[in-house]
Amino acid sequence: MSTPDAAEAARPGPEDASASADGKDGRDGTAKDSKESKEAEGSEGSEEREQPQTAWSARRDLIDHSPRTMNVGDRSRFGGSMVGGSQHGVSGGQVAGDVIMGSKTEIHQWSLPGLSAPSAATSASGEVPQTTLDRLAASFVAADATVEALLARLRRDRVLVLSGARFTGRHTAALMLLHQLGAAPVHMLDRDTNPGTLADRFTTPDVTGEATADRATAHPRGYVLADLATRRDRPLREHHLLAARDRLAAQDAYLVVTVGPTAVLEDVQAVNWQPPQTADVLAAHLRTRVADDETAAKLLGLPDVTEFLSRSHQLREVANFAQLLGRYAAGEVGENAVAQFSLISLENQVQEWFEEDEASIHLRDKAFLVALAAFDDGPYALTAELSDLLYRFLQQTQNPAGVPEVPVFGTHIGKRLQLARAERYEDDEHTEWGPVTQQKARFTDDRAPLVLLREVWTGHPSARPALIDWLRRLADDGRPLVRTRAASTVAVLARTDLPSAMALVIEPWATSNRFRHRLVAVNALTLAHLIDTPNIPRILDEWSKGEDRRLRWVAVRAYALIGAERPEQALAALRTAARGLRRDLADPDDFDREMARELNEAVALLLLSEAGDRVLAELRLHLPDDRAVHDLTVGGFVSACRHTQDDERYGHPLVLGWYAQSVTEGSAAAHGIPFLWRAALSDPNATRPALDVLREWVLVADRSTTTEWALAHLLPTLVTTPAEYQRLGHLLRTMPGEDGAAPPAVAARLLTTLPIR
Repeated sequence: MSTPDAAEAARPGPEDASASADGKDGRDGTAKDSKESKEAEGSEGSEEREQPQTAWSARRDLIDHSPRTMNVGDRSRFGGSMVGGSQHGVSGGQVAGDVIMGSKTEIHQWSLPGLSAPSAATSASGEVPQTTLDRLAASFVAADATVEALLARLRRDRVLVLSGARFTGRHTAALMLLHQLGAAPVHMLDRDTNPGTLADRFTTPDVTGEATADRATAHPRGYVLADLATRRDRPLREHHLLAARDRLAAQDAYLVVTVGPTAVLEDVQAVNWQPPQTADVLAAHLRTRVADDETAAKLLGLPDVTEFLSRSHQLREVANFAQLLGRYAAGEVGENAVAQFSLISLENQVQEWFEEDEASIHLRDKAFLVALAAFDDGPYALTAELSDLLYRFLQQTQNPAGVPEVPVFGTHIGKRLQLARAERYEDDEHTEWGPVTQQKARFTDDRAPLVLLREVWTGHPSARPALIDWLRRLADDGRPLVRTRAASTVAVLARTDLPSAMALVIEPWATSNRFRHRLVAVNALTLAHLIDTPNIPRILDEWSKGEDRRLRWVAVRAYALIGAERPEQALAALRTAARGLRRDLADPDDFDREMARELNEAVALLLLSEAGDRVLAELRLHLPDDRAVHDLTVGGFVSACRHTQDDERYGHPLVLGWYAQSVTEGSAAAHGIPFLWRAALSDPNATRPALDVLREWVLVADRSTTTEWALAHLLPTLVTTPAEYQRLGHLLRTMPGEDGAAPPAVAARLLTTLPIR
C-alpha cells in the first residue's frame, strides 16, 4: 500500500448544506434520534464534498484558539515539537476540573450593614444609624486627594453625583463624604424618586417629620440617593440638580447621588468613582476585627489571602472575607473555609447574574455573559456578534410565538464589560494569514468562564435548547476560532454532565457526515479529557472498534491528540484499527485510503509528542507484527518526517532535529530513527514518499547549516547494504534544485558522507 497524499479529499456522505444544526435531535436528548435526523437530511439535501483539514493543521488551530482556562499553551501540548518546544505533558486539567465542579465547602456570605448596595425593593426614606456610620468610618479607605477633591466639590455645589459600577464602594463613599462633612443625621432617599420631583423631597425643613427644634443643631443634614433609577424617558437632568441645590442650601443640607454606568444623564457632570485597592480595604477591615496589628499582618501573609487579593474581587467580597478571616483567627472556621472563599464568592456572583430579573439584568446582557464565557480572551466584536445570535435563540425559547428582535445599537462596550467584571485590551489573534491585532475582552477572573458555563448548564436547564442550537450554529461556522470555542464550551459542559453533553451535542457532531462537525467533536473530547473529564479514553476505545466509520474517524483523530499520556494503549488501538481496514476486504479497490491516512497522521503526531521516545520504541517493537501494522508504522514515520519547525516551508525538520538531539544525549532515538528510515526506504510501497521527504530535507539543508550538519550525520547510518548506497547515491546525484534548477551544491557535499558498500 503506497502512502496516500495528505491532501486527498475525504468522502463525506450527502447532507443538507443549509441545515445549521443537523436537525433538532438535541431537544429530545437521544443520540438515536440524532442519527435518524441526519439520515433524513442526507436523503433530502444536496450532495456536499468537503476538503478535510489535516490532523497537523487541525491540531495547530486547536492550540491557537483554545481558551486560556484549558491551559493548552504552546504547540508542544498536543503532539508537540521535538525542537525548540517545551516537552511537558497535558497538565493543569485538575485545576480547571476543580473549578468546574465547584466548591466543596458550604460557606455563607456574611453581609455587613451599609456595605451592600441598596436593592431595587428599597422604597422609603430612612435615617442611617449613627453606629453604622461610625463602623464604616473605622474601615473606610480612599485616597486622601480623592476624598478632599470630592469634599470640596460637595461643599461648593451641595449636590454630588458619583458614578461607578455596582459593588465598588460608591454607596459607602457617599455615606462617608457626608460623615466627614459632619452631616447628621444622614437620610436615605427612595431610589425610585422621579428626577423631576427630586427638589420636592427637600420642600419642608424636615422630610422625616422630626420636631422643628431638632433642626436647630449645628450639624448640616445629609441625604443619599443610592442607585437612582433613570430611564430614557426619565433622565436625570442638570436643572433637576440646580433646583435641588437651592432647596438644600436653604436647609444647610448636602446630597450625594450614586448611579451606575448605564444611568441616563443629561448635562450632568458625574464624578467617576474609582474604588480603592482591595489589599488596603482588607487591611483596614482586619484592623477592626483582630486584636492587634501582628495578627492582622500574619493573616495578610497567608497564601490563600494572597491568592484572594490577586482575583480582582469586589469590595463587598473583600469586606466579607475580612469577617471570615476574623473568625479564622478566633478558631471558629478552618483553613479550608479561607481557601474556598474566593471560589464561592465567584459562584455567588454568577448565580446572582442569572437569578436577577430582567429589570436588573436584561436577557441580552445574560446572553453576552454566556458568549463571553465561551469566547473569553477572544475578539470583542466576535463575542458581541455571537452573543446576539444566542439572544435570538433565548428569545425563541422564552416566547416561541414571538419574533426575535436584536437592537442594532445597544449598550456601550465599557458599560457592558463593567457589568460582566471583564476588561478590554489589544492583543494579537492567530489567523491563517498570520497574527492580527484585535480588540479583545476577558473576565478579570479567569475562573469565571468555567463557573458560568456550569451554572447555565446545570442551574438553568430551561436554557439548554437555546444553548444547544447556538453551539450547533457555532460548529457550522467557517472561522476556526468559533468552531474551537464551540468545542471548548462543550468540553466544560461534559465535565459537568457527561451523559447529557454526549447525547445532546457530541454524538450528533461525531456521527455527522460533515467533516467540520466531526472535527468539533474531536476537539470537544480532547479538551474534555484535558480538564479531567472521566471516561474519555473508554469512549474512544469503544468508538475505534465500532462499525460506524464516522465514530472510528473521530476516535483516531482524538487518539492523536491525547494519546501521548498513554502511548502504548493509544498505539494498540491504532494497530487494531489498521488491521480492521484489511479485514474481510474482498476488493483491494475498497480499501479505505482516507482512514489509513488518518491513522498515519495519528502516529505522526504521537511521534512528535513529548512521549516520542516511548512511541518510537513501541513502533520498532511491533514493526514485524503484520502487513497492516508495518504499513501503519512506516506511513506514520514518513508523515512525521514531513513536518518542520513552526510549519515553515524551509524550517528545520522536526524528526531530524530530534535525531541530532538524541545523538548528543546518547538516547535510544539515535538508533530508532535510522532504523525506521531504513525500513521506509526498503519498503517498495513507501520508497518513493520516503525519498521525496529526503529530497525536501536536502533542499532545507541548502539553506541551513544546522540542517546540513544533522543530515550529514544521519545519512551514513542509513547505508548498511549496497542497495541502500545506490538508492541514496542516486538521489543525491540526480535530484534537481527548486523549480527544476541545477542540483543544490549541498547534495554533492552530502554524497561524500555516504560509506561505499
